[in-house]
Amino acid sequence: MPIDSNGTGTLPGLRADRPTAVIFDVGRVLYDWDPRILYRRLIADDRALDAFLRDVVTTEWHFQHDAGRDFADTSAELIALYPQHRDLIAAWGPRFNDSIGDPIPGMHELVAELDSAGVPLFAITNFSHEFWPPFRAREAALFDRFRDIVVSGTEKLVKPDPAIYALALARFGLEPHEAVFIDDNRANIDAAAAMGIHALHFTDEATLRPRLRALGLVA
Repeated sequence: MPIDSNGTGTLPGLRADRPTAVIFDVGRVLYDWDPRILYRRLIADDRALDAFLRDVVTTEWHFQHDAGRDFADTSAELIALYPQHRDLIAAWGPRFNDSIGDPIPGMHELVAELDSAGVPLFAITNFSHEFWPPFRAREAALFDRFRDIVVSGTEKLVKPDPAIYALALARFGLEPHEAVFIDDNRANIDAAAAMGIHALHFTDEATLRPRLRALGLVA
């Protein structure tokens, strides 16, 4: 973190209540995520793939996992509705990591830069309590840089519910003005901003970096 010549941590022109820590979203901020990445390996016909993603494993269905429901329950319910897709539905849980794509360009390097500068790093992610541990273990090189991560499925609280931000701030030991929150979802950003958090809508690293620089968090 840049500091002035007095070592106070306050740069000329910056407010005294400027943020000192960064809270990241995970999916589509640090890593690409899209169910199509998994199911294009399992469904060869493009029209059938589009229909399956649109009508069967919908965003609303998956959101139940983020909210804390077990895959065994949600998959059984969905298979009862679409028994012809039993095997494809059953693949969602054990192969969830296959729906997570490459790192978002430049973001892992930015995380490393912030960590090396001593900026405290945290995350709030809408993620299943069952799917998170194997993904966290696979990507330990990145997530070991984070001091704490709030997982919605574990807490049974999902963004943009203000309660998940309040829980995270309390657990991270931060006041709202001390945190920058970065998320690709506008509703999540608006909810964080309403609580007094410095909220940045993510599009790409090239746009994010100068905004963090203006807040004094990157050189």
